[in-house]
Amino acid sequence: QVQLVESGGGLVQAGGSLRLSCAASGRTLSTYGMGWFRQAPGKEREFVAALNWNGGTIYYGDSVKGRFTISRDNAKNTVSLQMNSLKPEDTAVYYCAADREAVFSGSTYVSQLQNDYDYWGQGTQVTVSS
Repeated sequence: QVQLVESGGGLVQAGGSLRLSCAASGRTLSTYGMGWFRQAPGKEREFVAALNWNGGTIYYGDSVKGRFTISRDNAKNTVSLQMNSLKPEDTAVYYCAADREAVFSGSTYVSQLQNDYDYWGQGTQVTVSS
């Protein structure tokens, strides 16, 4: 079983930055696709960013392109999300997720669909004030 724990959330002013981290335990995630999703109050959970097992394939949601950067460190079993130029509309609970089947779909494959992800963290709150 894989456990994911997010950290790094908090309150920041618009234009500021935060770095979220996701630490995994239970097994190595070096072959897993990894993603970040978020859910704002009253809204459905949405895709933020994802990367394949070696970081060679990366996708971003349209609303965060150019501002957020996803990365992973397989040696440390962690995934990070650097968030710059934050906006009030970025306020949400951010979730880290792992897709154990991704590598079986091809070495460059990573999903943007939350239903493809098997393991989820508990989430970390990000609040951006205007």
